[in-house]
Amino acid sequence: MDYEFVKTTCPFCGCGCQMFLEVMEGKLVRTIPDKSAQMNQGKLCIKGWNAHQFVQSPDRLTSPLIRKNGKLTECSWEETLDEIVSNLSDIRKKHGSESLAFLSSARCSNEENYLLQKLCRAGFGTNNVDHCARL
Repeated sequence: MDYEFVKTTCPFCGCGCQMFLEVMEGKLVRTIPDKSAQMNQGKLCIKGWNAHQFVQSPDRLTSPLIRKNGKLTECSWEETLDEIVSNLSDIRKKHGSESLAFLSSARCSNEENYLLQKLCRAGFGTNNVDHCARL
């Protein structure tokens, strides 16, 4: 049986809590706080305790989807990104950059959240950025 613990940093906020991911047969099965970590001193918040659960969820999307004729259809990343850029550009031209708003997720890493807000502010010219990863 292939069984290991992988030390990592919780991805949900900027605190930097340390934890171990219990991996069995290549699948995440449990999250365990690092009792020797100075930051979290062997504790985790509810998001950290459940960090492993979404990774293998059968409900997790594995490819991009575009609505065509009222039905969600699997598409390539290139086609999906072209569609997104086209639609956002049209909205911006028609209604201005402040008509755009972007939401991110606590399931994204801090770095991914940073990149999204940078794209929104520098690329689309809007400060309308939010996420649910507040402490």
